Amino acid sequence: MMKFIVRWMLNHIPRPALQRMSKWAVPLVGIFYKGRGRECPICGARYRKFMPYGYVKGRSNALCPSCLSLERHRMIWLWMERHTSLFENHPRLLHIAPEQSLMNYFRASYGTSKDYITADIESPLADQHFDVQNIPLGANSVDVIICNHLLEHVEDDRRAMRELYRIMRPGGWGIMLVPEDREREHTYEDDSITDPKERTRLFGQYDHRRVYGRDYDARLREAGFDVERSDFAQHLTEWEKRLYAPGEDDLVIVRKPQEVEL
Repeated sequence: MMKFIVRWMLNHIPRPALQRMSKWAVPLVGIFYKGRGRECPICGARYRKFMPYGYVKGRSNALCPSCLSLERHRMIWLWMERHTSLFENHPRLLHIAPEQSLMNYFRASYGTSKDYITADIESPLADQHFDVQNIPLGANSVDVIICNHLLEHVEDDRRAMRELYRIMRPGGWGIMLVPEDREREHTYEDDSITDPKERTRLFGQYDHRRVYGRDYDARLREAGFDVERSDFAQHLTEWEKRLYAPGEDDLVIVRKPQEVEL
């Protein structure tokens, strides 16, 4: 029943309204999930299981009722804690389409610093509003970019990738995850399909413009990025996998090469 309710809400309530509602509605429902079997590494809350989530088919143990993290957010958090100095050095961070779970704790970590920037084309959660295809920031102006599950919504994703590369400083890095179908060799997109139900069936969500195939890394490299694909979650212990439920997706890390002095 809960999977059906969540799926219906995701497919019928506009995203801005969902973002406002989720702040109070999900934690309220989470009271019924309290327990000790799962722990969110971001907020530290413990539950007997996480809530289901998904537009087409509900995934079990997906959504943390406290901070609203999904599997990929918990994976990203664990990787950043263990493999970066972001929480100690606080590099200039641009967080595009900011997820509430990550955003709240980034803001707490950065405090009053202006080096944490959130941006989205419409989200009421973001500090700045712009189209990622035309970013109003200077070249080489940010150290880290987190941009997850956004490029599949963008009309010209290659142009967006070039913009993200332009604003990243040499030596900078980012995390850019998208929904992928690794069985596909090439990314599939077809704007002639306009029926929302059919788009959901084909692309995973009614507002997705494409489903990425194994050529996603190549698209990022065309923009100039070095790309590292890591199966980080698979190297956690079995106890950690069960406790944190980080999913099984690859972590896609992009880097801008250092400029070579001539």
